[in-house]
Amino acid sequence: MSGTEKLQERIGYRFEDPTLLEQAVTHRSYSNANNERLEFLGDAILNFVIASALFERFPDATEGQLSRLRARLVKRPTLANVARELNLGEQLIMGGGELKSGGFNRDSILSDALEAILGAMLLDAGAAVTSERIVALFESRLDELSLSNVHKDAKSRLQEFLQGRGKALPDYVLVKTSGKSPHQEFEVECRSGELTQAVSARGTSRRKAEQAAAQRALDLLESGL
Repeated sequence: MSGTEKLQERIGYRFEDPTLLEQAVTHRSYSNANNERLEFLGDAILNFVIASALFERFPDATEGQLSRLRARLVKRPTLANVARELNLGEQLIMGGGELKSGGFNRDSILSDALEAILGAMLLDAGAAVTSERIVALFESRLDELSLSNVHKDAKSRLQEFLQGRGKALPDYVLVKTSGKSPHQEFEVECRSGELTQAVSARGTSRRKAEQAAAQRALDLLESGL
């Protein structure tokens, strides 16, 4: 069984037009006929299907809760992990430079390729089949969601994010205090080996400044920057 046949088996869908799948796994470093346009299409259907699934599963959730739950499922690290479960990196077609630099395991490239495959599937089979496959691919993650942990604070979520990847916990360092009580302002840096540089934020208390810095750090890490 060829690599693409194994990939289709893992996805649970066999393409009528195999050239669509080939384009979906082709990175721009290899060819102008790459997966960027398919990625655009896949991103759209993925967001719609996940939003619909959450709307049905959580009838009592607010708009804000639904948005936060959806963000967890469609963020780059989550998509990259789904791609790894499919062994998608083995099938990526990319230029020599990207291959040497480990592009086949980079979150951004894996997540883009997964979305491109969904876009290719949409063209090949239509919305109904693609929606069914998306729900199947994300079913275990959908089952793990609950409204009880939507409101976890930024420091807790950053800690979970780093622990989930086997990384050290961040440090919070007070770098500046200005003003006099009760109008003081605190500046805190969040430092982590996963960040290219410390992230700072300010708040009217040290706790608020730490939470704001943690949120900024989490936003950067989840976006892959």
